[in-house]
Amino acid sequence: MLAKLTSKNQLTLPKQALDALGPVSHFQVMVEGDRLVLTPARIGAPAAVREKLAALGITEDDVADAVLWARQSG
Repeated sequence: MLAKLTSKNQLTLPKQALDALGPVSHFQVMVEGDRLVLTPARIGAPAAVREKLAALGITEDDVADAVLWARQSG
């Protein structure tokens, strides 16, 4: 299969290749020697992020405080 690179550096992937992968909207891009490797990246849902934060003991107030601190530090 061929993929076309446009003048704006956009890559058009063949439908057949995307159909084989299933639903995917983002790719990890790596260069290995003279090869460009695209790997489907499954972006976690907000619920998964909330679960991870809860497992770490980080509350919504902690996040809000961190954002406030970062905005004031900039």
